[in-house]
Amino acid sequence: MPPRSPQVLAALATAAVPGLEVVAAGPAQDDGADFDAAVVVDAAHRRFTVRAPRRPAAAAALDAELELLSGLHEPLPFAVPRAAGTVVLGEGGRCVVTPELPGSPLHPEDLRPGPGLARSVGTGLAALHQIDVAVFADAGVPVYDAEEYRRRRLSELDRAAATGHVPPRLLTRWEVLMEDVARWRFAATPVHGDLVGEHVRTDGEALTGITGWVDAKVADPADDFAWLAVGADPDALESVLEAYAHARHDPLDPDLLLRARLAGELALTRWLLVGLRTEDEEIVEDARRMLDDLDAHADAVPLGV
Repeated sequence: MPPRSPQVLAALATAAVPGLEVVAAGPAQDDGADFDAAVVVDAAHRRFTVRAPRRPAAAAALDAELELLSGLHEPLPFAVPRAAGTVVLGEGGRCVVTPELPGSPLHPEDLRPGPGLARSVGTGLAALHQIDVAVFADAGVPVYDAEEYRRRRLSELDRAAATGHVPPRLLTRWEVLMEDVARWRFAATPVHGDLVGEHVRTDGEALTGITGWVDAKVADPADDFAWLAVGADPDALESVLEAYAHARHDPLDPDLLLRARLAGELALTRWLLVGLRTEDEEIVEDARRMLDDLDAHADAVPLGV
């Protein structure tokens, strides 16, 4: 189906939230290829995010996200979205309206080392990873142990390799690490699963909120460090990891950062597969360009060290 415009999403928002008077509507930060998204403003100058799934699999994932967030009562040092209302879509699934979380997006290159924001991010991730696994399992999100997840990663890599768009040197680089079972002996934890700058909110001093929970699962905690491992200043990343290790009840996994770097690189293959699945040539070309760029600079950032 064609993308829904911000105006169409604004109309859906007024149906989802009784009494909502929308006075402005515009595009939201990119929410991937599976959702239409907009930001609307009401007469009281409150801002809301409106999301509608484009396909059945996205609708099911959004339902699981709503279930998870509605049951996420354990104290977290940051805010999570709470639905203000939903409306059933004629083509299936639900359109969801949530008040916009406080703060601004945190782009990893803007993170600075030392106490303050980096410490807050590390402490926040530790709190997320220590949520009771049953909270996530009861919401119906995927649950994997370490070996299941490693095999899932290998299967994703096989699908990416079959496209013919991934440079052979990168495939070898990733396969070597994923076949090293000793690197994958982690304790699975609740994870957000898609942490990027647009999903992480900050007031400049502390982590204030995390949005975009549609890929939440019980899996490798390293996944939630991928965006920092490939984009943050090394000293800032070290500050995050120090705070994380201090706040965790268990010792820090010695291979966490290695798998985080791997997950950050593999995100390019998932983007490629999204483009091919949705037949979006712009996404495919964007993914191919980034894969070629990574291939050209791979020697400067070795894995497995």
